[in-house]
Amino acid sequence: RGSACQPGRMLALKEGGRTTGVAYRLPDATLEEELSLLWKREMITGCYMPSWCKLELDDGRTVNALVFIMDPRHPLFEADTRAQVIAPLIATASGPLGTNAQYLFSLDQELTRLGMRDDCLNELVSRVRALLDGAQPDSPLTPGFA
Repeated sequence: RGSACQPGRMLALKEGGRTTGVAYRLPDATLEEELSLLWKREMITGCYMPSWCKLELDDGRTVNALVFIMDPRHPLFEADTRAQVIAPLIATASGPLGTNAQYLFSLDQELTRLGMRDDCLNELVSRVRALLDGAQPDSPLTPGFA
């Protein structure tokens, strides 16, 4: 959701971390086709390091899963993930697949639907919305920002 001139930002897993999320099981009948599509979509930019990881599911089972971890050596890697740094990039990035802001808002909407909350993501969404609305995110008149 960006271009070479205005690269967008995506949410990615960092190596060595821990997260809570959603795991998808690909159907056996279409496994090869689905995995091929997934691989093409996620590996197109070369910014991920695919890895097999053990996941603990809510029902107590442990499964092996393919995860895509951000490669910190990739030229588009942004080490500074503070909302005030990346919000302006997300607010202005757009590409053939749409705007980076819409990607962020869709993600936020889906996490909300799943009952998942992330304070850092919420701050980022608020900052991007404020930038798109023309407000200054650090202004004392803008609610929700310190």
